[in-house]
Amino acid sequence: MHEALTIGQLSARSGVAPSALRYYERLGLIRSHRTGGNQRRYARTELRRVAFVRISQQVGVSLEEIREALDSLPSARTPTPEDWAALSRAWRDRLNEKIRLLGKLRDDLDGCIGCGCLSLQRCTLYNPDDSLSAEGPGARLVLPRPDGAPAPA
Repeated sequence: MHEALTIGQLSARSGVAPSALRYYERLGLIRSHRTGGNQRRYARTELRRVAFVRISQQVGVSLEEIREALDSLPSARTPTPEDWAALSRAWRDRLNEKIRLLGKLRDDLDGCIGCGCLSLQRCTLYNPDDSLSAEGPGARLVLPRPDGAPAPA
């Protein structure tokens, strides 16, 4: 059995500041137990949870969504590869949509930023008279529609 990690050790190993680890714990994203001297100790398996939180945040997943996903993992034992695979399957559609949006943004920006075309007739982001405002806030030509339908291609 591996010895539990102090907050400093978890921080050094994960690259996450101790203050952020305490915040993650307060949100229920990671768990610790206390020593007789009231110091936090983390199971080594918490490293995987911290890595999952960091990666999920970097692709734009909210901490609330991350907590909900982590809550689906067993709490009485170390999650197995099968447990993580089930979590991955639950997020697959959402992640694929993020990938699609990032690709669209990349492709639209290639032809937009600094192009100097000065042609609003050819611009893929042009919205004459703000006609798309009736569909809701934000970049309506890029974001999914409020009714769940995809944005126009």
